[in-house]
Amino acid sequence: MRRLAAALTVPLIAAAALAGCGSSGPSSSNSSSLVKVSGGFGQTPKVTIPAEPPDGKTVISTPIKGTGATWEDANNTVGKVTVYVWSGNTHKLLASSDQIIPAGIGLAGLKKALTNARMGSRVVAVLPPKEAWGKDGDSELGVKGDDTTVWILDLQQTYAPNASASGKHVSNGGGKLPTVSATTGSEPKITMPKTSPPSQLTVTTLVKGTGPKLTTGDLVLAQYVGAVWRDGKVFNATWPPRSSVSDGSPYTFQLGGQVITGWNKGLVGVPVGSRVMLTIPPADGYGKKGQPSVGIKGTDTLVFVIDVLASVSQSQAG
Repeated sequence: MRRLAAALTVPLIAAAALAGCGSSGPSSSNSSSLVKVSGGFGQTPKVTIPAEPPDGKTVISTPIKGTGATWEDANNTVGKVTVYVWSGNTHKLLASSDQIIPAGIGLAGLKKALTNARMGSRVVAVLPPKEAWGKDGDSELGVKGDDTTVWILDLQQTYAPNASASGKHVSNGGGKLPTVSATTGSEPKITMPKTSPPSQLTVTTLVKGTGPKLTTGDLVLAQYVGAVWRDGKVFNATWPPRSSVSDGSPYTFQLGGQVITGWNKGLVGVPVGSRVMLTIPPADGYGKKGQPSVGIKGTDTLVFVIDVLASVSQSQAG
């Protein structure tokens, strides 16, 4: 459920401003501390929630303690996320799926729960409204302003802002295609040849990964740099540091709908951990109109170097 991942980035200031809000009709008992979670790491957990109203308290625990890298808010993280909505005496499952948890989490309670957690851990967080979406809730997710949410997060792998392809280097491109040079953890440099660009989409594997092959519908976490063949100018990238052309952090997208046609065609079948170079003719890029705001003409071929860091399959993300 990509909508859930996107909803985690609600600004912290909004949550902080709602600190006075709580769930209606709080229980006089310590009901939040009575939430029980069992089951193996990475499996769909068994969750027991009391048949009474939540007490408005924040309760955080780590029933499974991992030993991997420490979670950081600047990183993207892959993990299994299960969320229940607790309202009055009843509760319902909101989602349970593998997710790409975005950098810059905006839910105050969730950020608090994940701080200092290590990969391989299961974190459980019972969050009253003031620690989640506040009095406005999230209507798209079906969370009301007085709902408590129960989170179970199995943290699998984290990706720093400068994460790069993890596979084996097999090519630098070159010949009639651009040449790519790079060092681990830094933005690849693209050198254009003096030849005319190919008229069709080309896909060149530079680093060969060993992970699952991408399929249409996957949620994908990637680094990229994009340049115009005509003049070699970089018009967009994700690599740090953040700048006028770079977001400074990996990009999450859904393959098959959220990106240009050249990506949707060229990335299908690429194994996770790979770096690929795509040369994309106008018809598979921004078409005859181009993107004048970033210097792309309607006749420009584009060159993207893309590092595929992680993916979540369509069946898992739904």
